[in-house]
Amino acid sequence: MRYIAMKSHNIGENLATEQYLMNNKDFGEPLLLFYYEEPCIIVGRNQNTLEEINQKYVDDHNIRVTRRLSGGGAVYQDLGNLCFSFVVDSNSEDFGDFKSFTKPIVDALHEMGATTAEVSGRNDILVDGRKFSGNAMYTRNGKTFSHGTLMLDVDLDVVGKALNVPEDKIKSKGIKSVRSRVTNLKPFLAPEYQDITVPEFRDTLLKKLFNVDDLAEIKDQEVVITPDEQVKIDQIYKDTYDNWDSVYGNSPEFTVKKRQHFDMGTVDARIKVDDGKIENIKFYGDFFGPGDVDALAQALNGQKYDRTVIKGIIDNIDTAQYIVGVSKEELVDLLV
Repeated sequence: MRYIAMKSHNIGENLATEQYLMNNKDFGEPLLLFYYEEPCIIVGRNQNTLEEINQKYVDDHNIRVTRRLSGGGAVYQDLGNLCFSFVVDSNSEDFGDFKSFTKPIVDALHEMGATTAEVSGRNDILVDGRKFSGNAMYTRNGKTFSHGTLMLDVDLDVVGKALNVPEDKIKSKGIKSVRSRVTNLKPFLAPEYQDITVPEFRDTLLKKLFNVDDLAEIKDQEVVITPDEQVKIDQIYKDTYDNWDSVYGNSPEFTVKKRQHFDMGTVDARIKVDDGKIENIKFYGDFFGPGDVDALAQALNGQKYDRTVIKGIIDNIDTAQYIVGVSKEELVDLLV
């Protein structure tokens, strides 16, 4: 396994580095990335950014907003959070199998005293039943990355103020608020780790994951970004992660809004119907899928907004490529 501990505290720059390494480098073995950022919100690939964030609070507190390539929901991060990412060949792991990716992290946390840490639901890691880690996955061109958060010492009061979490999502978790569901990891670590900083936490995890006593032992496994590679990474950052159109985009006009929260996440369809036909349809939500959901939307555009017609189209599409965990029948019921 190779690794990189990124020096930037800009979430967009770090996501651009992750994207570049996934698409342009082949180490012949898994790659592990660690990074942590100044206050930011990262929305999922399929989410409507303006509806996920409290824009005034974000502006007033200089919170950076960007969009990641992977699905899932919006998350808040600050310098008290550590991100990790595993990049592997896509045929080595099943898409959506978060347990296989997070197990090494969970095992290391057990060694550090957080013995109740466990993977729960579709993509969360909990400790004593409360969430401290969310994970998302993306696959392209034979590679898959699974990245996640580790809330060591995040300012939890900001989470509920910066994010707009839909009421149905809160109810589905059986909780009263986001604040009551999430927790920091630090209080659950062993006494010798109670004063640990994020960089120390990162280095401790690295040593446990590589089973070494000193990082000098794995120096030859560290990935170093060359100046030429940095130029390409900077361009990805400019084009994607620091680009208003990519981060916010324009929400289409719609005449029908269909939204439902499933066990695997929320699917929100905005449909513009003109003269009985679908003129434009856009899918939003925190769902996962290895394919681009816009391909599903394109298959429905121009079709009659009729249950029989929609069902006929859906029946001939592998919808699990776009929205994992929702059956074709459930999708048809949602749309019409």
